[in-house]
Amino acid sequence: MDFKTLYGPVRSGRLGLSLGVDLLGKRICSMDCLYCEVGPTLAHTLQRLPYTPAKVVLEELSSWREQKLPTPEHITLGGLGEPCLNSDLPEIIVGARKLFPDVPVAVLTNSTLLCDPDVRRELAFAQVVLPSLDTLVEREFLAINRPCRGVVLSQIAVGLLDFRREYAGAINLEILLLQNINDTRENLALQKDFIAKLRPDRVDVVTMTRPGSSPLAKAADPQTLAAWREALKPVARLTKAPGQIQPRFAAETISKVAASELILNSLRRRPQTPDDLAAAIGVKNAQVRMVIDELLFQELIVPAKDFGDDFYRAVL
Repeated sequence: MDFKTLYGPVRSGRLGLSLGVDLLGKRICSMDCLYCEVGPTLAHTLQRLPYTPAKVVLEELSSWREQKLPTPEHITLGGLGEPCLNSDLPEIIVGARKLFPDVPVAVLTNSTLLCDPDVRRELAFAQVVLPSLDTLVEREFLAINRPCRGVVLSQIAVGLLDFRREYAGAINLEILLLQNINDTRENLALQKDFIAKLRPDRVDVVTMTRPGSSPLAKAADPQTLAAWREALKPVARLTKAPGQIQPRFAAETISKVAASELILNSLRRRPQTPDDLAAAIGVKNAQVRMVIDELLFQELIVPAKDFGDDFYRAVL
């Protein structure tokens, strides 16, 4: 049960109950976004390596299945950085699909490597790809996403369009707005034209709900989000509202030890509340709070007051 790469399941508005898979192990990314909730990027790179080998990931997924732990609605490759930097990506996707044939594999990506034909071919093994594209304005891109050397905004856009032509699965685009940075009319006009060409299956216009890695990041106001969503409706006809997430497994199947390990692994990647954890893991809130008390006593987690009064995070 000592999982190093798996965390969750966590609740996701786009993917339901999602079992996260961290393909980096550390904060390794091609960007250092102001809003990133896992913290500042430690290794700013475009170098692809087997940061977490496929063998390790697939052994943990196999163990998850054998122990009859919660069955997620998606297996989501992401974690502490950009998952496409892991050169074992295709082996991991194919292996996950074999282990869980009834569970779609999704990949979160910041889109920076989609200009590489090899990466596009590898990503095509996944059933769902969730790319982000926060802005098409160069000065905004440099300010909000802070890319590493070698990342070019125009190439990201071309890579996304190339991927759409080559990929038969679902593309769910995300645009995250920050106040007074990329919430501009210029960006909105460019996004509208681009989305008409990309034809994504879903578009989500969102903002921060928790503190980011930089104090410069401020959430966009509700009026701005509403205006963007309304403006993009004509070109994002397939946009779907997040549905009600229902656990697909019984609480009785999870032991106290299993619940403790699931909660700790989840908090290692993302600060959450007891309510978040209870809904995602499928156990009663009272049991979650008992586990949290024990983890606090063992000094394995701490209150995350910067996220809110009821948030907790793991001690890394």
